Amino acid sequence: MQNDPNAPRYSRQVLFPPIGEAGQRRLLESTVVLVGCGALGASLGEQMARAGVGRLRLIDRDVVEESNLGRQALYTAQDAADHLPKAAALAGHLEEFNPDITVEPRVSDLNASTIRDLLDGADLVLDGCDNFDTRYLLNDWCVSSGRPWVYGACVASRGLTAVIVPGQTPCLRCLFPEPPPAGAAETCDTSGIIAPAATVVAALQAAEAIKILTGNLEAVRPTLFSIELWPFRIFEFGGKDPSPRADCTCCGKREFVWLDTTDRARVLTYCGRDAVQVVPASRGRAFDLDAVERRLAPSFAVRRNAYVLKVEVPDHTLTVFDDGRALISGTGDADRARALYDQYVGS
Repeated sequence: MQNDPNAPRYSRQVLFPPIGEAGQRRLLESTVVLVGCGALGASLGEQMARAGVGRLRLIDRDVVEESNLGRQALYTAQDAADHLPKAAALAGHLEEFNPDITVEPRVSDLNASTIRDLLDGADLVLDGCDNFDTRYLLNDWCVSSGRPWVYGACVASRGLTAVIVPGQTPCLRCLFPEPPPAGAAETCDTSGIIAPAATVVAALQAAEAIKILTGNLEAVRPTLFSIELWPFRIFEFGGKDPSPRADCTCCGKREFVWLDTTDRARVLTYCGRDAVQVVPASRGRAFDLDAVERRLAPSFAVRRNAYVLKVEVPDHTLTVFDDGRALISGTGDADRARALYDQYVGS
């Protein structure tokens, strides 16, 4: 049944005239890369898998925690108890209800050094991110390589989404030339979030993705779309026929400053959590997670699975990944997080 557009699971979708059998075949032959497997990403992953996207690559740097379960679809209490990486946990759930597609979990940090490998072969990129650095990096890569991507963001009871088709629509830097100053933007941590906001934004993103993948570009919404659920309001920005800006640094001048910068996101805070990710400067060297476990186990409580080592140290928890990254929980201070990394993991 694999790659069969006439499989019973797709029958109702095939009956929808803009998709049909030809569109379903295109979906089955597509590769979609989903960046971020949190509230937006988990819902996007489910919709892409159910739609029959043939190859779905899931990229996320985080693990499932109990605080995720109220708003992030598909994850279970057992996933949280096992400290499973979100990409791996989500892949397992998606494969359960559509075993005919290929799901590739990539437990990795997407940055300027890794993006070319992680996004290689993508027909379309979906934004499930929770930070501006990654979105501007995605925009640079997609514009430079001519790949469409669908931006999405949500906080509290509202969200934004936009389709970026290089050369045809405004890119992210046409819409927002620069990210907001650090600490200026609302986050899940400061304003909270309700699950329906993420679900609605993900549904809007998924619909636009399916239009692109099935060749229905004329149906794509070219505007920046904003929705507020509480109280309900919707807005569109950009006019009837928005176009790329000639003076845009990215798509107009072709200056890919985020893609060309290798030292971004060395320390990155997490949305909705008192935690900081530390990426070691020595990413090119092999990292020995076993050695870290042997060194710390005699003195601290440690838990280990196939992906991560979790270490309880005084006042903090370190989740160390097999690529050398570490999530430092219990602080939002970048300097403190770096110091804890050097102290317990080593530089």
